[in-house]
Amino acid sequence: MALLHRATLRPTKLDLLAAWLPDQQWFAGPIGASGTLTAADVVSRGAYRFDDPAGEVGIETMLIGIADGPVHQVPLTYRAAPLDGTEDWLVGTTEHSVLGTRWVYDGCGDPIYVTALAHAILTGAGQAEQYFEVDGRREVREPTVTIVVSGGGEADVPAIGAVRRVVDEDHTLIDTDAVGLVVVRRPGAEADRSAGAMLGGSWDGQPTTVPLAYAKLL
Repeated sequence: MALLHRATLRPTKLDLLAAWLPDQQWFAGPIGASGTLTAADVVSRGAYRFDDPAGEVGIETMLIGIADGPVHQVPLTYRAAPLDGTEDWLVGTTEHSVLGTRWVYDGCGDPIYVTALAHAILTGAGQAEQYFEVDGRREVREPTVTIVVSGGGEADVPAIGAVRRVVDEDHTLIDTDAVGLVVVRRPGAEADRSAGAMLGGSWDGQPTTVPLAYAKLL
């Protein structure tokens, strides 16, 4: 379960991503002669969340479109303090009107996201249900991405102790001490059945399910 706050962010998530995306080697959207984007160029096509059992880290994956370019998948983690040793994965910081300063990371470099993704795929759990708390009661937030898992359902998923290597390309490869993961940065290709159990999704503008990530026990 992901409990959300009705809050404002300054800068917004789209502001952060507009500044960050053009510097990623897997980014394929059109940009102006200046090589930059603005928040007006960036559109959220949908998002889905996983749950941090400790309740400390927000985990959200955004599907971002730019003009007529492809949709890009960006896993994000939201933290109350910097994460040591992950400076290369920092997207930026933002002021949350309820929670204060939040450090926003590309989740592919954050062990909390990696663990949550592995669990979502290998157990077949998929995305977390999302709720707002309003006047002491919880209201369901309808998902904007429909998530399905195929090939998962492992009875016993091992704990992930460390992220050993990340190769951040069109398909970002994440090696841990227990699981190998693949995050598809530009969803749209057919499934690769050899890559392991699959997390797939569909959203407004993408009516058929496409692969978003894979996981395989090592």
